[in-house]
Formats: sequence, structure tokens, C-alpha cells
Amino acid sequence: MISRFQFLPLYASLALFILPSTSHTAENAAPVTGPELAASLSSRQQNGTAYVRLKMEIKGASNQTLQLQIKERRTKESSEIVYQVLFPKERKGESVLLRKTGNSTAKGNVFIPPNSVDSISNLKESLFGSNLSYEDVIENFFAWDHQTIVGTEKIDGAFCQILESKPGKGERSSYGSVKSWIDTRRLVPLQIEKYSSSGQLIRKIVTTRVVTEEGHHIPANLSVSGVQSNSSTIIEGSRIKSDVNLTDLDFTTEGIKELTVPR
Repeated sequence: MISRFQFLPLYASLALFILPSTSHTAENAAPVTGPELAASLSSRQQNGTAYVRLKMEIKGASNQTLQLQIKERRTKESSEIVYQVLFPKERKGESVLLRKTGNSTAKGNVFIPPNSVDSISNLKESLFGSNLSYEDVIENFFAWDHQTIVGTEKIDGAFCQILESKPGKGERSSYGSVKSWIDTRRLVPLQIEKYSSSGQLIRKIVTTRVVTEEGHHIPANLSVSGVQSNSSTIIEGSRIKSDVNLTDLDFTTEGIKELTVPR
């Protein structure tokens, strides 16, 4: 059962996004300026620890379906996140660890059972063969210096403000800009487009299902596509626990070798 589940970090880090945040009710008025809107979205990612279960369907040259668990610890100063494969059996235990502090470049490791650990040298590489990169799941572009509302548009009948985010001096990203279509009534991103510094569309993330749980509007399913039209990734959230007991060990190369579930 999805409970208080929101995919804002997936959009801002993975992102598709993919992860929890503090709740927002429909009665709250949406911020009216770019910096205010971005600050509201950014703060929803910096709320401590969480544990997530989800299904990821990767469609392309070789179709595959993965069941994943995610552990994350996020504050205003730093982000730590672990993705681990639970299914299928032949990939069980594959893990990715990512860490980012302030404006520094994210660092991470990939673990392949039984005991292979490699450093991530290129954050633009794919996460488990999906249409998401390592950078997508750790980066929070809502925290970038430059945030501007550049237009409005309706998506599936919902009025959206289009927020354009650009990295400032000292903020490192392979993306030159990101546009987000924010449903201002529910404060939910319905579409994200990520562009290179030359203006080329690199990645598109679309919310395909929004649910309401205990008065909270939740992006439950996402579709991710890249520059190649013959591939896509579908993400479906299934379980979330907030404020879970995670330790420093969970975010180490030794810790990601174990498929533990926090209490």
C-alpha cells in the first residue's frame, strides 16, 4: 500500500527521482515566484531517512523488470542513497551507493555479488540499465541558484506553472537546464524535461498516475524516456516508510553488500 508516498526526489535526483518527502495538502497556496516554488519543492526532499520499495520496468533492446529497495538519508547539507535489486534472482543483491555533499560532485560505488565493488567514474551512466542516470537519482535541481517561472500550460486538465532551473556558479551538473511542469493546486510535478547546455533534450519524466492518500496528492507512477525513442522506463511505487532507523553502515561499501530492511 502506498502511504504518504511522493516521487519528488526522483524528479530532482531520481529524482525520478523516486522518493519520499514531507506532505502538502491541497489547501496550501502554491508559491508565486520561481525561487519560492523551487524552495518549497526542494525542502520536501530534505526530511531525513526513508525506505522505499518499487518496480522498475525497462523497455528497449532487452526488456527486463526489476524489484528494488531504496534507502535514503537526505538533509539540506548532504544526500546519501542506496538502490538494491531484490528481483530477479540472477541480479539479486546488485547495489548502487551514491553520496553528495553541498555543491560537490557526487561520488558512489557499484556492488555486484559476490564481492565486486567498483567506483562510479561517470555519473551520466545508466542506473541498472534504465533510462535514469546515477546523476538523476542524487541531484536536486530545485536547489540550484537560478529558478524562473517561464510559462504556464495545462496537462491533463491541470493548470501548471513551468519552472526552469539552471545551475549557478559552483553548482556542477551535466544538465544545462531543467523545466518542470508543476501542478500548482496539488504541488506535484507532472512533467520534467532535462536539457544539455546546448539546449538538447536529454531526458523526460512524466507522472502517469497521481493518487490521494490521507489528503495528500502523490505521484505514484512515472514514465522516463531519453533521447532514444525506442526505450523507456516505467516506475511504480509500492511501499514507503519514513523516519526509519538507518545507520552510517547502511551507506558504506560494506553495508550495501547486505539486503537488510530497516525497522
